[in-house]
Amino acid sequence: MDDQKNTLVWSPKQAYAIANCNGRANIWQGAVRSGKTFSSILAYCMKIATWDGPGVHVITGRNKDSIFRNFFTPIISTPELAWLAKAINYRQGAPTAKILGKPVSIVGANDQSAETKIRGATVALAYADEVTVLPDSFFRMLLSRLSLDGSQLLGTTNPDSPYHWLKTDYLDRLDELHDWRNFNSTLDDNPALSEEYKESLKAEYTGLWYKRFILGQWVAAEGAVYDMWNPTEHVIPWENIPPIRQTLAVGMDYGTTNPTDAVMLALGVDDRLYAVDEWRATKTQGNLTDAQTSEQFRNWLYQTRHLPDRHYNRDKYADRPRHIIVDPAAGSFKVQLYEDGLRNIRNADNNVAYGIKLVGSLLSEGKLKISNRCKWLLKEFPSYVWDPKATEQGQDKPIKANDHALDALRYALVTTETLWRRATK
Repeated sequence: MDDQKNTLVWSPKQAYAIANCNGRANIWQGAVRSGKTFSSILAYCMKIATWDGPGVHVITGRNKDSIFRNFFTPIISTPELAWLAKAINYRQGAPTAKILGKPVSIVGANDQSAETKIRGATVALAYADEVTVLPDSFFRMLLSRLSLDGSQLLGTTNPDSPYHWLKTDYLDRLDELHDWRNFNSTLDDNPALSEEYKESLKAEYTGLWYKRFILGQWVAAEGAVYDMWNPTEHVIPWENIPPIRQTLAVGMDYGTTNPTDAVMLALGVDDRLYAVDEWRATKTQGNLTDAQTSEQFRNWLYQTRHLPDRHYNRDKYADRPRHIIVDPAAGSFKVQLYEDGLRNIRNADNNVAYGIKLVGSLLSEGKLKISNRCKWLLKEFPSYVWDPKATEQGQDKPIKANDHALDALRYALVTTETLWRRATK
């Protein structure tokens, strides 16, 4: 884009995609920041502007927060789209929006039950953000609801596993699916990116994520999950933790026969995230009751200084977390915590694939640091590996072993993303 003229500048691939997204399903795929989201959003809004038939319009994604971030924020924050932003009425988290005067349903789809949200609907125009993170049952239901003449789906995705259902069931069969359109793009296809920015972006990703998010390749997850993990870069001495803007949360992974772990997450004034401290329940003999686990946890939470002493000079409650985020399956334990006086309890967002991508991205970008007091995290990061059997089924799943602290950290990061995302950009 040319900021001086305040006009849109399209790459040939962006212009081609907008002019040729005339299939029943139209998929923009490729590297991050390659221009696919921008051109697909414009194409969708143009189609809404000219649609004069029946049916409902839908925008879907992993949840309403990600939809706001990936669909509405680019429109609001781009000066060249000020004219379009004026024609959109949407409040973050709301179930409906108005685009060019027409109602659009905003539908989060983060698990297999999400397909019930659109069952029975007659969909005119659908926009799917990050298709590969949607449940396959929801996507198939969405396709089945495109039952009007001229109904269309426009979707975006970064590459995933070569065995992912989107790849095997659809993209690998484009020669059979004559009403599908597929548009590929790379970093070099986005005219808005400077060479300096592209080089910086390439440096932020390694291994699997580099191949998928930079090269745009559909490659399998093999070996270490966090192959970018480097203790020299990612571990910080506890006493060197910088001033903290906010202690966001304690994430908890609950276990009956397995360990119960907690990780405290904070946002620094340097706009980095810090795992500042860690706790693991101590068993003397046999399994702990919920009451015993709660007592141990609360003793750690309230009777331990989780930050170096200087942090308390201005705020004696500097390490009090805004949220206690607990494994969603730990129903009885959450009740126990509530009975013991904790009121800031939240269910964890347990989207494993998304959480792993998020942790990996933060590590690669240098935006997540682990304090050396988090001894279990330091043990688990290098030993966390992909499950080869799951890979064969098109799923990115780690082997479930020695991952309790990592799960606790993931819960804290994903569930509080709306609190820290803007600061870390």
